[in-house]
Amino acid sequence: MEKLEDQGQEHAFLTFEDLEVYWKAREFRKRMYAVARKLPDFEKYDLGRQIRRAAVSLTNDIAERHGRYHFLDQIKFELHARGSLSELVDDLNVCEDESYVPISDVKILKESAQEVQRLINGYIRYLRDQKSGVSLLIRESAEEEGSNAELDALCNHLTL
Repeated sequence: MEKLEDQGQEHAFLTFEDLEVYWKAREFRKRMYAVARKLPDFEKYDLGRQIRRAAVSLTNDIAERHGRYHFLDQIKFELHARGSLSELVDDLNVCEDESYVPISDVKILKESAQEVQRLINGYIRYLRDQKSGVSLLIRESAEEEGSNAELDALCNHLTL
């Protein structure tokens, strides 16, 4: 389990706000909100709304995962967060393609997104490894072999 250090003493985290993945995702969310504010007026409703929705979903899913106790629920919400992050990267592609955001800014934002994805993937691995006796392969990138079919099937049967 992740630990926090407070004046030389270690304490187990108590809330989702203590998680590094949440803090990085929160910073990324703020930066994406700034992108939405800079959009041309005719894009502020559609694209801006999409960016804000996905950005909030990113941090909401991390927070909601922390409130779940079954590991499949927890993994499911981390996968949702990762999906929202991918939506935001695609929104950045739109911003780049339409010259709404300078390419240099898009590059920096995509690097931040990669950091958030790395942390989400690490948390998924952590959750998976905590469940003894269960062998679920979670594909973390297109290059890796395996399928999420087993996890998807299990998650579809969860009662929320």
